[in-house]
Amino acid sequence: MRQHMFSSKKLAAAGIVAAAALALTACSDDTAPVENADGPLLVTAGTLTVCSNAPFEPFEYNDADGNLTGIDIDLTKLAAEKLGLEYVAMQYDFDAMSSGAAFESNSCDVLATGMTITPERQAKFDFSDPYYDANQGALVKTGSTATSLKDLEGKNVGAQVETTGLTIAKDAGFDVQVFPEVGSLVQAVATGQIDAAIADIGVLESYTTDELSIAFTEKTDEQYGFGVKKDNPKLVEALNAAIKDAKADGTYDEIITKHVGAAGN
Repeated sequence: MRQHMFSSKKLAAAGIVAAAALALTACSDDTAPVENADGPLLVTAGTLTVCSNAPFEPFEYNDADGNLTGIDIDLTKLAAEKLGLEYVAMQYDFDAMSSGAAFESNSCDVLATGMTITPERQAKFDFSDPYYDANQGALVKTGSTATSLKDLEGKNVGAQVETTGLTIAKDAGFDVQVFPEVGSLVQAVATGQIDAAIADIGVLESYTTDELSIAFTEKTDEQYGFGVKKDNPKLVEALNAAIKDAKADGTYDEIITKHVGAAGN
């Protein structure tokens, strides 16, 4: 992937979004999702409600107008179009999504947040077909001599809550500092609060600058998928069709290029 500049303006914006992401959680609704004619179950009739957690560039981030955009947003919009639905994207706490609480409160139809498909999550909710491979990397200040996890022993290491990066760091025996979202995680490296951030390589590449570099990559063979509440097969089918068709007709490549080349500029 092409790399993007991570400016001081972007660091400040990341802090604002971090606060918003933690504070904003859709109101719990005890009513059951509604049937969309012969389509999927929906939180709101006629609307596909997509929950995300920015900044996680290039998958989800806020554009100059403060609107959610990114690879995940564009792909799920294609599913909404196939179903003939209005589209709403909203910020949601990542931990609440990963735990399945977002579905228990009937707040979200789709979790589109660069989420790795894991057996633990599959036990709580369903996933679309994979749409992106997700290896891990270590973001450090340029000049670091680290070339592996072993080189980070005795260093201050950080990771985002409920992520593969956190699991890898803990399995390596690190006393990990945990952050609510990737913006504050990257900011902690930039300010020297931590020595390295372990996170998805596709995201970390978006934050490299002359001062911040990827020290090494950890191959995981993991993949991203879109989360859907269990027993909602028509929505899973629509997401799978959107992914398949986008890859077949070139739209997928256009979306990747658009956000890898433009996100954060």
